[in-house]
Amino acid sequence: QQSGRMRFELACARCHGSGRTRTLCRHCRGEGRLARTETLDVRIPLGMSDGGRVRLAGKGNAGLRGGEPGDLYIVTAVRPHEYFERRGDDIHTIVPITVSEAALGARIEVPTIDGRSLLKIPPGTQSGQLFRMREKGAPSARTGRRGDHIVEARIMLPKVMDERQKQMLRDFSKLEREDPRADVYARAAR
Repeated sequence: QQSGRMRFELACARCHGSGRTRTLCRHCRGEGRLARTETLDVRIPLGMSDGGRVRLAGKGNAGLRGGEPGDLYIVTAVRPHEYFERRGDDIHTIVPITVSEAALGARIEVPTIDGRSLLKIPPGTQSGQLFRMREKGAPSARTGRRGDHIVEARIMLPKVMDERQKQMLRDFSKLEREDPRADVYARAAR
């Protein structure tokens, strides 16, 4: 629930919005309405997205010459989060994983809008691979159903600190039989 001060046009109390008493109303200068500041409490529905509108019936400016007041529309502006990115009702995040977690598979904790949740990383996961965590996204303002949380895995290379680690990587590279650029060469030759 939000509240804020807004400036409205309300019907003139002296001429009752007509703009005249016997002559031109001096209080509203014949317009039939006066500017006043009013504080309103507005309930923003759960899951409201950026640019969404909330209608407050009869809370807009007073009509001319005693006419009915109009409706007030509040247009929401949702600040972006530094980690969670909202796309529709889905939440997108990037989660770093280690080389060994990607190669061997793992269960990792992933931050969600509800707190941490476990995500299974299958063996052989590639950098940029997407995983869907069902109904862990934002609630829909229309239906109330929740979107999904889409996790992009990013493999983080280790920082090689000593000679022992370098030697382990050299030994590992000798075991690799697959050329990661073979597909690129084949497509480029066409």
